[in-house]
Amino acid sequence: MSDSIRRLHAAVVATRRGRNPSPRTARLFAKGRSFIAKKVAEEAVEVALDGVTGDTAGTVRESADLLYNLVVLWVELGIDPEDVWAEMRRREELMGMAEKLPKRGGKHGPGVLNGDLFQDSRSHDGRPHADLPADFLSVARREGADPGGGPGKAQGAGRRR
Repeated sequence: MSDSIRRLHAAVVATRRGRNPSPRTARLFAKGRSFIAKKVAEEAVEVALDGVTGDTAGTVRESADLLYNLVVLWVELGIDPEDVWAEMRRREELMGMAEKLPKRGGKHGPGVLNGDLFQDSRSHDGRPHADLPADFLSVARREGADPGGGPGKAQGAGRRR
């Protein structure tokens, strides 16, 4: 699978540089980062909805759309697939598999819930979060991040076109 993602990434980069004629991809870049990010969110919702209804074929199709739009966003932001694979390897080393980093709050203890962004330096199982960037809190607060969905939530989130 990672080979497919790498090939897609290379084709999207080529389109971005004007070396690969792909009108759909070129239109996404022309509309800008915000539009591309909205497409990623839209496709993620479609994957989730097909998953909830048990539509396996639809989930597969929408997952491919999600991956495509995600790769376009990566290219827009200058992210290489290897950056993502490295993060997955890092998580695997920390937690035994490349799962989502633990949110600390609620049933997992103090941490990311209702805007409480990593107030201490330990994960829900007591291991240190020494791998977090030193400026994590300042960047999250400056960006108005609120993983709990409170007042810091990005404006316009959840609206459909």
